[in-house]
Amino acid sequence: MMYYGHGMGTGWLLMILAIVLPVLAIAAGLIAVPLWRGPAQPPAAGRAPEAELLLGDRFARGEIDAEEYEQRLRTLRATRG
Repeated sequence: MMYYGHGMGTGWLLMILAIVLPVLAIAAGLIAVPLWRGPAQPPAAGRAPEAELLLGDRFARGEIDAEEYEQRLRTLRATRG
């Protein structure tokens, strides 16, 4: 390259910006995307909570009887409030 005695001028600055700015933009995007998503959504209405499903599975397997199932189910629903 011939510089004609003037050096590269601002060419070096443009090369550095062409590398640094895209890297900063990518890093900012990786940080910002999770923040834009917001909090996790609550379970869908009408869907039984996991504890009730587990209790139902235990009842279906015969590990607990109907009386114990009903009592525990009432307790779960009362504490869920």
